Order: sequence, then structure tokens, then C-alpha cells
Amino acid sequence: MRDVAAAAGVSAMTVSRVVNGEAGVAPGTAARVEAAVRRLGYQRDDVARQLRRAGQLSQIIGLLVDDVAEPFMAAVASAAEDAARQRGSVLLIGSSHDDPGREREVIAAFTARRVDGLILVPVAGSHRFLRPAQARGTKVVCVDRAAPGLDTDTVVVDNFGAVRDAVRHLHAHGHRRIGYLGGRPELWTCGERHRGYRAALSAAGVADEPALVRLGLRTGPEAADAVTRLLAAPDPPTAVVAGNEVLASGALSALPSGVAFVGFDDLALPARPRPPVTVIAQDPAALAAGAARLLFARIHGDTSPPRTVVLPTRLIPRGSGEIPGPHGGGGAEPASE
Repeated sequence: MRDVAAAAGVSAMTVSRVVNGEAGVAPGTAARVEAAVRRLGYQRDDVARQLRRAGQLSQIIGLLVDDVAEPFMAAVASAAEDAARQRGSVLLIGSSHDDPGREREVIAAFTARRVDGLILVPVAGSHRFLRPAQARGTKVVCVDRAAPGLDTDTVVVDNFGAVRDAVRHLHAHGHRRIGYLGGRPELWTCGERHRGYRAALSAAGVADEPALVRLGLRTGPEAADAVTRLLAAPDPPTAVVAGNEVLASGALSALPSGVAFVGFDDLALPARPRPPVTVIAQDPAALAAGAARLLFARIHGDTSPPRTVVLPTRLIPRGSGEIPGPHGGGGAEPASE
């Protein structure tokens, strides 16, 4: 504002009156100020305008998820909003749709509003672009997925162990040909879950057959088509694991009742499937609450080294994952490592 005032030959108070549309400024003076504003690219900072002293918090945080319409992400958003409200802050929410360009756009919009911090479900790829914002004081916490290379707190579940245990469960019930439906492998969460699937097969001495795996799936219809193709093969799987709730819902629409099945989450599953679906359960509210705790601690001065918090999951047997396989098995599973 001082630069505009100097360029127009007026006081900073006069510039303030012009940009705020107040009366009492001569038309010729207002025209000089407006010309200087255009020439210098001045833009009023509405957040800074409201601050009463330097360094005051905006009491706004941003949350960027994959798709806020997905049940899991909606639960994360709801819990994060509650956590922000309890601390007297407002939550801005955006969706990246796993698009790096859109992720950058939304984050830029958040930081332009001087948010105190960001809770981020990162897309694939580098997040070094966040380092300047961090250097300026914006706190960042990742939730649900890690962002390798970004020096920040992270709250996730044990994705590797969850899928490993699901495959062990199916193996203990007599299954050796176990299919796997996964999302985009470049996403950290999807990669960890697929890694858990492969580790369980290796530990059980079962061959890892690429023909039984379908990766890169994003929608329910894609999962349904993948299941149909897997079961049409000459040597089809006798059990299937779905790597997320959307894929689980789609897979169930095409899965015959005699094929064993374990899904990841049940927020999007049909109300009363038959048989009831065995699931890996995680708690999105706990993830969001944990991320919010870390974020607000950073906002209020915590300078300890970044940490990764790994929350447990639960395998809930309901029937679909206990359908006996062709190799027998009484359901007794080996002890966890």
C-alpha cells in the first residue's frame, strides 16, 4: 500500500479509502490511485487486513482430501472439522481427485488465505513445492498417506500389516489362489497394501501370480469388471481381497457367493450383503483427530522432530472371509510376527 501511495503521490490512508470504496476522495486522485494499483499489481490481503497485530493466527486451517464425496474421506473431513471447531478454528475443505495440478491449486488457494496449517491427503509424486510454505510458517500434517521426501508429521494406519493379515486369514481357511484388487500403485497407501499382499503369500510359500492381481482400479464398475475377468480365467481365484472400500463395493456386485472375500473398510458396502462381509476396519475419525492434534501442537509452538503415527486396524470376521477353501484349513492362523 505504501508503494501505491508513493507512485500515486498520495497518503497510504487515501489508498486505503480508494481500494475499500470509501467516499471523500476526489475523482482525479482516485483515478491516479487506481492506475498505480494496476501498474504495481497490488492486491488487498483480506486476512492481513483483519489482523490486529503482527503474527496473530488466522484461526483457519485447510484440509485437502482425495474426494470429499467418498464415505471414508467424508468421515475424515467431519472429524477434522469437529477438531478445528473445538479449538476455535474454521476448516476449509478441498478435493484433489488424485490430480497433482489440482492439489497444487487448492493448496495455493489455502495458503493465499494465510491458513495456520494444512492437513493433507497427498497425491502421488513430489511435495517439495510445499517447502517454501513451510519455511514461511505454514504447518503441514499428512493423514492416511505418507508424502515421501516431505519433512512433516504423518498419521496413517498399518496398511501393510492389515492386508498381510487378511491374506493370512484366507490362507488359514484353505485358500491358495487369492486374487487382489488394488488402486493406483504409485499412491503410497495402495503400494503398502499391495506389498502386504505379496509378503503374506511369500511367507506362506504361495506363488505370487501376477494374473491374480488387478491394480490401477479407481471405481466400483472397474472392480466388478476385474472380478468378472479373474473368475473367467482357466484357474480362477477361490478368494479375493479388495484394497479399498470403493473397490470392495464394486467387487461384491459381481462376486459369486462361493468365493471368499475380505474388503478394506465397510463404509460404502451394501447394507445387508449375504454373506456378511469380512472386513479390515480402520477408524477415519481417529486418523483425523490424531492429525489435528499434531497440527495444532505445531501451530502453537511444538518444534520437536517430525513423527509418524501408525494406528492399528482390525480384521472383523463376518462370514465372507471364512468360506472354506479347497485346501481345507480350520481357521487357525499362524501367530503374528
